[in-house]
Amino acid sequence: MIGAATLLLSFLLLTGESEASRQDALYRSQQQQSPYRRQACPDYRDYATRLHPPYSTGKYRLPFQRPVKECRLYSSPAVESLIEEMNARINDKDLARLFENCFPNTLDTTVRWHLNADKVADKQSFIVTGDINAQWLRDSTNQLAQYQLLAKDDEALRNLILGAINTQVDFVLRSPYCNAFQPPKASGLAPTSNGQDDTVHPVYDNTVVFECKYEIDSLASFLSLGNQYYNHTGDLSFVGEKWLSAVDNVMALIEEQQVPSFSNTGSVQDQVYTFQRRTSLGTETLNLGGIGNPINHNTSLVRSAFRPSDDAAIMQFFIPGNAMLAVELKRTAEILKKVKQIELANFVRKKGEEIEAGVWKHGVITHPVFGKVFAYEVDGYGSHIIMDDANLPSLLALPVLGFVDVKNQTYQNTRKMVLSREGNPYFLTGTEFKGIGGPHIGITHAWPISLLIEILTTDDDDEILALLAMVLKASPLGLVHESVNVRRVKDYTRSWFAWANSLFAQTILDLARRKPQVLFDVNGGR
Repeated sequence: MIGAATLLLSFLLLTGESEASRQDALYRSQQQQSPYRRQACPDYRDYATRLHPPYSTGKYRLPFQRPVKECRLYSSPAVESLIEEMNARINDKDLARLFENCFPNTLDTTVRWHLNADKVADKQSFIVTGDINAQWLRDSTNQLAQYQLLAKDDEALRNLILGAINTQVDFVLRSPYCNAFQPPKASGLAPTSNGQDDTVHPVYDNTVVFECKYEIDSLASFLSLGNQYYNHTGDLSFVGEKWLSAVDNVMALIEEQQVPSFSNTGSVQDQVYTFQRRTSLGTETLNLGGIGNPINHNTSLVRSAFRPSDDAAIMQFFIPGNAMLAVELKRTAEILKKVKQIELANFVRKKGEEIEAGVWKHGVITHPVFGKVFAYEVDGYGSHIIMDDANLPSLLALPVLGFVDVKNQTYQNTRKMVLSREGNPYFLTGTEFKGIGGPHIGITHAWPISLLIEILTTDDDDEILALLAMVLKASPLGLVHESVNVRRVKDYTRSWFAWANSLFAQTILDLARRKPQVLFDVNGGR
């Protein structure tokens, strides 16, 4: 029998320098293939909608959805070895197949460009979200998260993540208010239009920016990418002049977005960021001439014009985003201390602590049924929005973000609230599926992402097994969808959504460490 601890230790011992060097050579050869050979690879937007053999031997007979090796965009020996290990050990063969498809999906299909330069500062990685040919700061950070624990001993993954950090640095330096970006010019990939008519301030270059919705979780995700990488590798090679300048940009933006709508004397204060879109959808634009609803002063919270769903905020003190930002600022401060940037470290840490205090002071309200709970959005005047959205960061995910212990009573009250029809208008239930959705898709579709966060925030084996069963039932293509109709699971949005696939892989790896009995035969066998 192989114990769970041995399995997890093996994650970090699967590859050596020679294998990583061969991976780099393989990647270069793939990129240098003849145009004819590269064009022979199917468009994954179409490929993901079709069933491909061999099928799993479980109840759902899930297809094998990885591209053939010659069409995979990036590969890692450690990732391939871990897939073999998990395939052999996971009892449910449908679950094993879903992991096999999802774990490498970011590498297989979304690494549109990688430059493995000799100097760390020159490495670049452009990671698209899936079926949209643009890189979101939030999505790309989440898409790479499951590879972070392997990066210390896999040079290929280190190079990829370092490149992603550098590419995000460039984006934050160019347009810190924007959320999604075009391919870097050096990639040779053509920019694409989002097809929208936007009036945004600050003005951006649409050959660099795909969309410019200001969301504080985008900036928190930029910080998180470096924080995760350092936490797993101990490598600070990415901390250079440009990264420090990007952190400065983040801090300047935070202070700009802590400015309230009115001064202490009541005069209107100019807002640095405004956004208006010609649209018939209320969630796609900001009211009051593009500034959004007023926010109060003396809260220490940070305004967020949009949510991580890319929907407009109603009350712009978005509590999950502020919670995530507080955590990542404090983690970043520790990196800054390591590189002797003491003054900046102290400023970043203090700002994180101020925002954290603001969340507890203004973001906690008393619900008539559930008691003390976190609100989703507040305005600092006492008004609040009670709901949760499946997109991360969310209230359900506060322990996953590192903001609060899962056993905290306010969190537990909040968890009960957002997982109930009585407390959350976007907790959707039907005859075939249930979970948290959001206004982005509508009130008929729940998001599998929310079920995965449920799993990550419970210790109840029966609850975990029931949630895994629902995710499997809602994944007939062998991939995790963006959203699923709660009455008909075959009615879904996005067959190819790399973020959801990555979160599924992260959830399985968490269970392998935390709840091995749910996945493996821990009492005997191999």
